[in-house]
Amino acid sequence: MNGEQKHTTIRVTTLTRDKIAHIAEQEGRPMTAVIDDAVADYETKMFWQTLREQIERTQREDPESWAEYVAETELFDNAAADGLGTDDIPSYTIAENPHESPAGRDLAD
Repeated sequence: MNGEQKHTTIRVTTLTRDKIAHIAEQEGRPMTAVIDDAVADYETKMFWQTLREQIERTQREDPESWAEYVAETELFDNAAADGLGTDDIPSYTIAENPHESPAGRDLAD
C-alpha cells in the first residue's frame, strides 16, 4: 500500500453538511478533518461509556468480584504515592488515544 488515504462519498443532510462546512471554515481546516476528529471523539466517548457500563454491571451482578478488585486497587494506590507529579511522567509513555498503547499500537488488535 502506498499510504495514501482512499476517499468516498457519504450522504448527509444539507444541515449537517452546512454545520461541518461552518466549523471547517472557522478553524481553517478541511471538512474531512472536522469529520475525522468528530468520529475519533465519538469513538473515545463510546469507549468510556462502554467501560462505565461494564463497571456498573460488574458492581451489580458480581459484587464479590468488585470488592476484590477494589481491595486490590487500594494496594496499588498506596504504591503510587511515589512523590512523582504528572510533570515527571515522560511524554512518550502517555498515549494520545485511549485506544492505543503508549507505543501507538491499537489496543483493540
